[in-house]
Amino acid sequence: MPATLCGPLGACDQTPLPPMLYCSLLLYLKVPMKLIGSLASPYVRKARIVLAEKKLDYVFELENVWVPETRIAQANPLGKVPCLVMEDGSTLIDSKVIVEYLDTLTPVCKLLPAGGNGRERADIKNWEALADGILDAGVLVRLERTQRPPEQQSAAWIARQLDKIILGLAALETRLGESAYCAGKNYTLADVAVGCTLDWLSFRFPEIDWRAAHPALARLFDKLSERQSFKDTVPQ
Repeated sequence: MPATLCGPLGACDQTPLPPMLYCSLLLYLKVPMKLIGSLASPYVRKARIVLAEKKLDYVFELENVWVPETRIAQANPLGKVPCLVMEDGSTLIDSKVIVEYLDTLTPVCKLLPAGGNGRERADIKNWEALADGILDAGVLVRLERTQRPPEQQSAAWIARQLDKIILGLAALETRLGESAYCAGKNYTLADVAVGCTLDWLSFRFPEIDWRAAHPALARLFDKLSERQSFKDTVPQ
């Protein structure tokens, strides 16, 4: 699993690090965290964007969970990315858990409200849940189309998931309306989640012309795309 060292803005040197050098970096440079993931995953991208916005240093380790030689189960028994390995070797799994933890590490660019404002926090997490739910449906469609032979694919199952995507996008558009950002005037985790979802749909489902159908989301995404954290993590 090649590892790369990422700076505060998330820019990475993609040259694989030899294992001894990687261990030396952890020991002598005190790199506190390692993010295991892929360059295409929108869930991994969400974590990478938050790491960049929070100006946190980390090692980025590329992992393809679909190849037989994958070792992701050593870090995450569910075999999924992203996975965050902390300095003591303990791990966090699932992008929702990871980004919520990362937001507590520094006051820079707070993406979730601090203190006891539970309703505001729940609203932001609800945006994230809806955006991730659209992604989940899209991933299921891709798995059906790419991991199963044509004669075993279910057209009804694919249509059901595509309906979730269409309805989810419509709900995001309605909720956003004329607001500057998802949760109002401020950039939050909600925008990170929605931005990752929209760009991944363009990447994997170009036939879904969400920009034409949802001008408010298009306006938001154009604004998000100007942020360095988004520029540095375009899916590939």
